[in-house]
Amino acid sequence: MTINNKNIYNLFYIFVTSHLIFWTLIPTVTNHNLPLDTIEALAWGSNLDWGFNKHPPMSAFFSEVFYQIFGSQDWAYYLLSQIFVIISFYYVFKLSNEILKNKFLGLISVLLIETIYFYNFTTPEFNVNVCQLPFWSLTAYYSWKIYSGKNIKFWDCFLLGLFGALGFLSKYLFLYLLVSISFLFIYLIIKKERKFEFKYLIIIEVFLVALVPHLIWLNNNEFITITYGLARTGLEQSSLIDHIKFPLLFFGKQIVLLIPFIVLTWLLVKKIKFKINFKDKNLLFLLAINILPIVLMFLTSLITGSKIRTMWMAPFYLFFGTMAIYLFKLQINLKKIKSFMVGFLFFFFLSPVLYAYISVSQDNKRTDYPGKEIAMKTQYAWDQQFNSKINVVLGDEWNAGNLSYHL
Repeated sequence: MTINNKNIYNLFYIFVTSHLIFWTLIPTVTNHNLPLDTIEALAWGSNLDWGFNKHPPMSAFFSEVFYQIFGSQDWAYYLLSQIFVIISFYYVFKLSNEILKNKFLGLISVLLIETIYFYNFTTPEFNVNVCQLPFWSLTAYYSWKIYSGKNIKFWDCFLLGLFGALGFLSKYLFLYLLVSISFLFIYLIIKKERKFEFKYLIIIEVFLVALVPHLIWLNNNEFITITYGLARTGLEQSSLIDHIKFPLLFFGKQIVLLIPFIVLTWLLVKKIKFKINFKDKNLLFLLAINILPIVLMFLTSLITGSKIRTMWMAPFYLFFGTMAIYLFKLQINLKKIKSFMVGFLFFFFLSPVLYAYISVSQDNKRTDYPGKEIAMKTQYAWDQQFNSKINVVLGDEWNAGNLSYHL
């Protein structure tokens, strides 16, 4: 088959459609119950507010939208999660095409990140980490448009501020991307090029205006989401050794998670050789959105002695494929593309097979919880004594959330 632009777009759409079908269908068939975080989001969504005890509101908002459309259909929430994933893939593909100036290499950039754990195995659980993904890629994309464009457009600034705010309202760790992009803009645009566009203020204004309701809610609720996040890091109990142990654990886990990605990259290039030119504006941008957020996270653990949980890193690797291809573009051997595709297909099918096997073979997971059966028994017991409907369920997010969802 001749590789032309139309074929590349067709291949991309086949890939994302296949991803969506596999990762919607397999958990629907093999899981008996929705995962914990999805049930929590649905529980919060039933009482929508500008924030909740653990997280800001966006994951609950989107879950509630789907609940109003589809009701208690488990497949809908697996589908919701995959929609968020493939939107992020689309903007990774779009940005890769613009930076690499080659649509085939843009496609390879997306195929590479499909091998990363965060974009396959963990995606059936719609949660705050998955909710960040499209906003992370959109924020990076519109940052690139402003960063690389000669004429800064109003709508690019408006959308960057909006998507940045929606990402932050998905999870506060989105701030690591925003800080990294801000460093890049301050260094290159203000200091190095010595000019300031007043349109940049649109980004800040839109971002802050979109956050106002949540900030008011935070103040009225004693900043409960922030205290929860800090408690999850174990910061209060940290000791001197934690300033060494946790950063090393963090670094080691990232290397392990990237092994399939590294293997697939190795299959594509002649030899691992690259040169970093800090005068290359494209490379500086890729380093800013890929490496700098991870460095900041590592420094957070090093300075505070806090534990960085693996799943917190879910959006951080979205543009790793783009960066790898850009660094090794002179080393790519197109004669090895068959080996690359064999490796990609191996990992592409391995992940859903492993997910299905674990889901079926193990019976002590959250997704094995007999939520429907408990709801049926509860409904039967209620109907024996009352003629009215059950309007309110009290309890924690998991037990009461499941009961409310299934009733």
